[in-house]
Amino acid sequence: MGSTAHHRAEGVGRRNLIKRSVALGLVATPGMGLLSACASSGGDGQEKAEQGKKTAKNPLGVNDTAGLEFVLFDGGFGKEYAEDAVKIYEHDFPKAKVKFAATQKIQSTLQPRFNQGTPPDLIDNSGAEQMDMGVLVGKNQLTDLTALLDAPSYDDPKKKVRDTLRPGIVEMGQFDGDPVWILYYAYTVYGVWYSQKALDSLDAAYPETWDDMLALCAKAKKRGIAGWTYAGKYPYYIPFSLYPMIGKVGGREVLDAIDNLEPNAWKHPAVKACFEAYYELYKKGYILQGTPGLDHIQSQTAWAKGKALFLPNGSWVENESANVIPSDFGLAVSAPSGLDSSDKLPFGTIWASGGEPFIVPAKAKNAEGGMEQLRIMLSEASSKNFTAKVKSLTAFNGGTSGITLTPGLKSGVAALENAGSNVVNPRLQDWYVQLQKEKIGVSGLGEMMAGRLTPAEAIKKIQAFADEAAKDSSIKHYKHQ
Repeated sequence: MGSTAHHRAEGVGRRNLIKRSVALGLVATPGMGLLSACASSGGDGQEKAEQGKKTAKNPLGVNDTAGLEFVLFDGGFGKEYAEDAVKIYEHDFPKAKVKFAATQKIQSTLQPRFNQGTPPDLIDNSGAEQMDMGVLVGKNQLTDLTALLDAPSYDDPKKKVRDTLRPGIVEMGQFDGDPVWILYYAYTVYGVWYSQKALDSLDAAYPETWDDMLALCAKAKKRGIAGWTYAGKYPYYIPFSLYPMIGKVGGREVLDAIDNLEPNAWKHPAVKACFEAYYELYKKGYILQGTPGLDHIQSQTAWAKGKALFLPNGSWVENESANVIPSDFGLAVSAPSGLDSSDKLPFGTIWASGGEPFIVPAKAKNAEGGMEQLRIMLSEASSKNFTAKVKSLTAFNGGTSGITLTPGLKSGVAALENAGSNVVNPRLQDWYVQLQKEKIGVSGLGEMMAGRLTPAEAIKKIQAFADEAAKDSSIKHYKHQ
């Protein structure tokens, strides 16, 4: 690809770096749309429905005669799952009239209504025309969903809704402090995707340590198979496996410090060690030739055709590449390999987080109804219905029993079960989109993996980008609580 490699002494080796970091005491989870909404504080608004009586069956106090308006993003998940959930709402509140609509033009359709103070009661704020979450939160345009989370779950009155959710869902909806502004309904597993058939042909298991990863890549190379490929034109896919590796090696605190834009967060020994490890893939020739010039579809296709063993990606890859993945591929995902036994967290530590953000506007006429519709959607039955129809998990922690899972989905479920509480959720990709994608991804990691920056140079460059963002007063800054 015409890239010029840097052939310099790499300084402290991987093992020594980790030993040094242990001696120092290691310090220590896609995303938002790029389109920004110009949300004003809104007009005078609409008259709110009177609250109904709170009962065991109606814990949020929904007015059983008040109408409900629900606007869904009409994307890859379709609208049938939501229509099915609306039918349950109509059954529970037969006197209520529900107005349901699906559109791909969320912002152009709904922004004027936010400005007028007449928004719907529940919105799936997703797609290319997604309204900017940070702006909506900053302008006090959203309802705090804590009441929903603290309400009894739809299935078991002894359990709160929040206690039925997958790890990280509540935290993802928070921006500053305890209020939860967003409920992410879908659930994505990020990690290293591979073909079990390909590993079997090499008589190999997924490597848990980096030495084992390099040994397997060397074995594959002798067979004419590359170890790795990735979306070279969009190298912000690399963090899908790199970030959880950093968290595994150094602990969650390292990722939190990075998200918080803390000074020198990128200079942590765990970051250095993991950058050095990934750079070895380039130096030893284990990256599929031409990868820096491939987009996500091209890299996924090359991988599906057996040209490379491993691919950092999210669980959407199963559906996105369904037309090129062979039926006997044995699609699987693993948490990233670690370095060695000195890692802070065990093998299995993985990045998983919510997608498909649902919001209840602050000036909704029937906010209680909007939250109740979400409570219904977070039931086991609705979750199963979603998973069966769109081949994706939901925020509900379960809902897969009795469903025939596709290979990738089955593997993702197993990876989550194996991870247990060791699920990380880096927030850069939704707190600071441009920083994560264009600067860290393209200008930092992309350049390093193409051999145009050493790990030390990449870290220095990325830290400068983070420092610049931290000092930018035009950016709303967020921190882990």
